[in-house]
Amino acid sequence: MSCCLLEFCRVQELKAVREFLFQNQQNNPSLGDKKTENELAWDDSDWGSWDNPEAKEDGSGTTTEDSAAGSAPWLQDCVVSLSPCSDLMVVAKDHKAVFLSAKWRTDDGGREEMTLAVSWSGTLILTLSVGLCVCVFRSSTGRPDWTCIVVGFSSGYVRFYTESGVLLLAQLLNEDPVLRLKCRTYEIPRHPGVTEQLSGPGILYPAALVTIDGFSLFQSLRACRNQVARAAAAGSEVVHPPPLAYKKWGLQDMDTIVDHSSVGIMTLCVFDQMKNASILGGFHASVKGSPPAMSQYITVGGGPYTGFYYAIEGSSQPLLSHVALAVASKLTSALFSAASGWLGWKKQSEEEPTQKQKPKVEPATPLAVRFGLPDSRRHGEFICLSPCNTLAGVTDDFGRVTLLDVGRGIAIRMWKGYRDAQLGWVQVSEGRGERESSPSAPLPRRHAQFLVIYAPRRGILEVWGTQQGPRVGAFTVGKHCRLLYAGYRLMGVNSVTSQGWLLHTQQVCLFDPATGVLRTVTVPFHLALSDKKSERAKDMHLLKRLTTLLKSREVEPDILESEAQSVLLDIKHPAVKKQALESLLANKNAPVSCLTNITRVLLASLKGQDPEAVDEGLFQLCSSQLKLLQLYTDIQQLHSTGETEVAGIEEELARVSPTLQRYAELTSGSRPSVSFALDSPDASLPVRGFLSQMECEGEEIRVVPGPNADWTQLGSFLFWGCLTGQSPLQKVCNTLQKTGISPQQLLSLLLSVWLHREKEVLKKTEAVRHLHTLLTALSSMKGAVEESWDMQCVSPWWQQVRSACVQSHSSAAALLAAIVAHRAAKANITILAETKFQSEWEAVSLELEQWAVCVRQLEDVLSLQTLLCVPPPQGTPGSATPHCSVKALLEGGRGGIADSVAKWVFRQDLAPERLKDMLQRRGEAESTEQPSQPEQGKGEKKLLVSVCQRFPDSLSPDLLFAHCCWEYVVQWNKDPEVGYLCWAVEHLKLVSSPHIQLGISSMMWNTFIVKCFSAAAFLIEKVGKAPKDRLCRRDVGMGDCAMTSFLGSCVQLLQILMEADSGVEEVTPPELCVEEVWGGAEGPASLAELALEQKGVHYPLVQHHYLLASLLHTAMTFSLRVKPLSLFDSKGKNAFFRELSSIQLMPSGDMDPGLVSLRQEFLLRVLTGWVTTQRVAVEGPGSGSGDKTWPSLCLDLGLLLQVNPDILRRHLVCELYNQGLDPRAEQVMFEVEDKDVLGSQLLVLTGQRLSYSLLHTQTQTRPAMELLARLPPTLCTWLKAMDPSELGCPSVPLSQTSRLVSRLIEILPENHGQYSLALHLLEAVEDLQRED
Repeated sequence: MSCCLLEFCRVQELKAVREFLFQNQQNNPSLGDKKTENELAWDDSDWGSWDNPEAKEDGSGTTTEDSAAGSAPWLQDCVVSLSPCSDLMVVAKDHKAVFLSAKWRTDDGGREEMTLAVSWSGTLILTLSVGLCVCVFRSSTGRPDWTCIVVGFSSGYVRFYTESGVLLLAQLLNEDPVLRLKCRTYEIPRHPGVTEQLSGPGILYPAALVTIDGFSLFQSLRACRNQVARAAAAGSEVVHPPPLAYKKWGLQDMDTIVDHSSVGIMTLCVFDQMKNASILGGFHASVKGSPPAMSQYITVGGGPYTGFYYAIEGSSQPLLSHVALAVASKLTSALFSAASGWLGWKKQSEEEPTQKQKPKVEPATPLAVRFGLPDSRRHGEFICLSPCNTLAGVTDDFGRVTLLDVGRGIAIRMWKGYRDAQLGWVQVSEGRGERESSPSAPLPRRHAQFLVIYAPRRGILEVWGTQQGPRVGAFTVGKHCRLLYAGYRLMGVNSVTSQGWLLHTQQVCLFDPATGVLRTVTVPFHLALSDKKSERAKDMHLLKRLTTLLKSREVEPDILESEAQSVLLDIKHPAVKKQALESLLANKNAPVSCLTNITRVLLASLKGQDPEAVDEGLFQLCSSQLKLLQLYTDIQQLHSTGETEVAGIEEELARVSPTLQRYAELTSGSRPSVSFALDSPDASLPVRGFLSQMECEGEEIRVVPGPNADWTQLGSFLFWGCLTGQSPLQKVCNTLQKTGISPQQLLSLLLSVWLHREKEVLKKTEAVRHLHTLLTALSSMKGAVEESWDMQCVSPWWQQVRSACVQSHSSAAALLAAIVAHRAAKANITILAETKFQSEWEAVSLELEQWAVCVRQLEDVLSLQTLLCVPPPQGTPGSATPHCSVKALLEGGRGGIADSVAKWVFRQDLAPERLKDMLQRRGEAESTEQPSQPEQGKGEKKLLVSVCQRFPDSLSPDLLFAHCCWEYVVQWNKDPEVGYLCWAVEHLKLVSSPHIQLGISSMMWNTFIVKCFSAAAFLIEKVGKAPKDRLCRRDVGMGDCAMTSFLGSCVQLLQILMEADSGVEEVTPPELCVEEVWGGAEGPASLAELALEQKGVHYPLVQHHYLLASLLHTAMTFSLRVKPLSLFDSKGKNAFFRELSSIQLMPSGDMDPGLVSLRQEFLLRVLTGWVTTQRVAVEGPGSGSGDKTWPSLCLDLGLLLQVNPDILRRHLVCELYNQGLDPRAEQVMFEVEDKDVLGSQLLVLTGQRLSYSLLHTQTQTRPAMELLARLPPTLCTWLKAMDPSELGCPSVPLSQTSRLVSRLIEILPENHGQYSLALHLLEAVEDLQRED
């Protein structure tokens, strides 16, 4: 009943529109950074531009994606226009334009809403001026048919386009740029005797005004549109139509003109005619008998500020441009030939060549200003004519808005403080029934004019009553909106075609580019009336008084009741009285007794009136709300008296009590959370909440569908007292049954409160028995269980209970409800069987089978949910406890259960070996004895064993290990820095089935591993050594330590893949089974099913990748310089990173000796690096003993790389002796085949040791010097030539050196060239030992 802004449309793709229109500025940002001198001195982000007020015709705005202030200027530089039907918006800048057309779509709530989406965008031929107009043309039935876009250009051209951007007509009317384009359309005369107005567009130039007849324009454009359509269909060229007929006035006596408005045809009264004749012609002027008809034009600008022009109709003939120069006969033939071309009759040879010369422009007919409003300092910016052509709003550069009386030519009102204001008009008609009750003949409907002013500087939209009316509405809308006001309606309509024409158009639209919303201003008619003449205005005053009273929190209930009652009785209009009653009932502070008394008094007053004068809607509202208030009061009173009824159900509860107890312990100890007292289920339901959720139609009361929270609160109000034993169950059920609420809705409310208040239910042991009583009572209501129900069919009543239980995430409450419902259903079926068959046989029905399955499923879900509620240990990555339900597990497919347990394993940070141990205990328990209730024991082990026993097929060891492997690799993909991939591989090793192993390995490799693996290989190849941490993070996405661990996991994964591929042929594929009660699972394929569907791999290709992974891992581990891909030939390089199941051309035969030499050198460096780490491990016991698998790995790699393994063994022996690790060297020495070469190498190493002992020690002893003197000259010279600095550990005990020389004597043959030297060394070492 007051002014409001209603959203009716949304604009989409604003960001795309901006990017298209400002593409050049985005490509060259320096263009957008240039500012004028004034812009450098002012920050105009909030105040707008002061230099060019003409360019602010359409305000400024933002896109949906950007902030309002950040992108406001882009829409300010564009020209925006909206069609009167709001079905087409045009945004243009320079030579680019975008058309947005209306489309209907369904939102998330299922409601239809209109949106504007881009339908055409393109480049116009010339640079766009500020003129833009969107006209809607009628069809043959008088309805909107198609839309035409009229564009004015800076060259003086005016062009007409279709909605799809097709050019229909173009004409040069003046050689100056177009300043403004406005349009007039036909309006049905409101009163008899009013002059019929002509329609058509008006084009304003700096010194001229061109008007085009609307009806002839409509005929020409329609013909052009048909001709363009025929030409497009036939593939022929478009024939240029003849020029338009127009009038051109040269506006004189004004310095500058920036805007205009065409008022239309007017006729002066006799007095004004004589006054004008006297002023213009003097004392002797003659006056015609009848006043001439004149077209009135108003212009704004400067010198004077506003100018009034009058063009007498018939004083100047319409200009026909080139057509006016032809003779009548030639004109007829030209028009006929052009028309024949449009209709497709003209042949190709008859077409005239297009005119290349510039078209001739007709001179303007001079038109002097009649009078104006002179103000030398004030310059007008914009004029907006009212729909009734009597008033006009004008804005100026002083921030004023002036209201002009068009007929008298005077300013009648002025508002200040509205710089850069945008104007529009709203015309409102009086309601049809408001004046028909007069005692005399019905009066004509009245119309009211309201001026809409949008002040962008203040971000406010105001609605003012005219002429001297108050401000009737104000809205805060932001500083970057656009006020779109067309000021015209449908083109091509006249007095004949407008009969019975009702076109719905939005008069004023506010476009908010920050949200893309289009809103229209709605103003009720009574705001234009004074309080003395309108009962509705008085009613609105009373409504505001009641609203103020309801907002006050300090009013006593008695005062509130008396005041609100008097206000409701004083209001006369039924619609206002209905609104007041709804406001009162929606108030949260009014007590229920107050609302009941007021509604009862109001209903009594309506019953005392004449039945024909009473509004039916108001009467129904009062009676229905009174009935609901009485129900609320009755329920509230019943909850205050206590009555307890119990039913024995202990046997069913005893079986699940251990699990329920453990579940309650885990859920009650969860982390604390914040909740509001008003949102708590324990909070009492207010009256307004009860009334908003219930509706009454006749004698029947229904619950209004709404969110689950509302149902829970309403259900708590109705049934929680019964469940806790505080209210009489039977009386509450009887009261609810009398109201007519359907038992199905009552059942939904009961189940809602039971399932959503699980923690309270578990604490109250007697609640289960009360639930059984309530379910039995509701089942016995009329309409609950059908009397004609066949026991071999499923009952809809009990199916509703099962559906609620299987969908609920409250596992314990759902299980208790299912047990109770199962017992109630069984009793119901037994009674029906006795009445029908009268036998002592136990009834067997499909319903009981459904219940048995449902209870078993809920027991399984409760056990699983109890396991998932176990909190993770401290320091592990925690997350919210997942909730599961029967429906979620069924929809999750056959792998949903294993996936949930795998996620739990990850949260618990269980090691793979520990999980294996738990599963082995599960197997031992199953083989030795029947499982008792493991829930009785505490701890995660027993809970996991319990869940695995309930799901023997879904949680088989292979499936669980496979899902754990996949969960860890998914988590590794999220955070590669953590060693989750190592644990994933460990879980994969524990899978016993090679088929599942092979499939999971292939999926891991293709999905997660190969991309990082290839990046690591290319990075090491590029750097030529183990890369630094920064490069690893940049290229691979992880640090250097994480990358080393990753490559080690890749080696293990490829090794598992090869082993699984070898074992597939020996083992049959496993059969994937599922428990009987979970056989109906539907959803995505399980992980095991996907694994079994994977293709087999090509073993040589996997081995090829294994070789590369091993090389990369060794290079990263020992920080070696190597280019790993360079160790392979072209075939080997091309085979890398291909699909493992594909057949690739692999290296075969003998390898190039150069490559073999590089490989051998790399492997020798690996062995050297490993021996060095072993020496460090021996010297520092705290650092570990080192990994002893590297030598065997290098030997295996040597076989694959065609490197002689004996060379590797000899090098290993020498390196071990070099580092002083003689015992390990002796173990490896037995595996060396070529002992002669090894003996020569060890002889040199022995000489280096002895040389160090005799010649290079800092304190040479006397016995050593004497021994050196006794040595043979040959041996002495040879020892002096040795370099002990090459030894990794020179200070070795003489006993080890003596043992080494003895080994040398054993492995060197006697005919060896250096055998005698070895004997001399043995003697020297023995002498040294004796001296020591």
